[in-house]
Amino acid sequence: MSLLLNLAATLVAVVVVLAITFAISVRRGKFDTIDTVWGLGFAVIAIVTFALSTGDLAVRLVATVLPVVWGVRLAVHLHRRNRGKPEDRRYVKILADAKGSPLAHMARVVFLPQGAIMWFVSLPVQVAQYSTFGPIAYAGIAVWLTGFVFESVGDWQLSRFSADPANKGTVLDTGLWRYTRHPNYFGDACVWWGLYLVACSSWLGAATVLSPVLMTFMLAKGTGKPLTEKHLSSSRPGYADYVARTSGFFPLPPRKRGAPA
Repeated sequence: MSLLLNLAATLVAVVVVLAITFAISVRRGKFDTIDTVWGLGFAVIAIVTFALSTGDLAVRLVATVLPVVWGVRLAVHLHRRNRGKPEDRRYVKILADAKGSPLAHMARVVFLPQGAIMWFVSLPVQVAQYSTFGPIAYAGIAVWLTGFVFESVGDWQLSRFSADPANKGTVLDTGLWRYTRHPNYFGDACVWWGLYLVACSSWLGAATVLSPVLMTFMLAKGTGKPLTEKHLSSSRPGYADYVARTSGFFPLPPRKRGAPA
């Protein structure tokens, strides 16, 4: 099947996945289901592309396995984090701000944009499966692995920290969190830059550079880091001091007290 037909098929797959997710969310009365499905949606796109693509088997396997492993791990992590908790404060605010139908507003503000972003960010994964396995793909796998370790270890460290009642109201500043305020977001960005490098064996793959750029922007400047820090700065008394000494995104040695931020 041609790449254009593949792109159309994955777009349909995204619409189906999000339609099912929306229906489940309405039935549950909670919209944090979309958080779990975010990673799974990328896995579905990779699997659909693998079934339809015609590139070298080696690159097809790499471009499928890496996003599936990433997506499933993220889905499991977010499901465990949200299970048994009230609705996410983000979705509470979105519903409260709705003018007209709250459900239509949620679909328009959250589900449709996330579907479009999911499909666009996954372009390197889709294009890679129609190319050959070039030397730069090895660098891509290394970058992906670095990102996966940062994201998964960072999430694990934060989960352990949050599970201890003695840490309530305090700031995690050990482990990977000593070197960056967001090891999970940094790792997520690396994952998608790694997948982009896997796709760079062809000129068309290299042309998908805006996909990892968009993901990185969302994490560092969009709905990731800024929203998280806005909440933490108002709920953690020691967060301002943590910000002053810790890199905001890229892992760096902690700054000494009194050093410029």
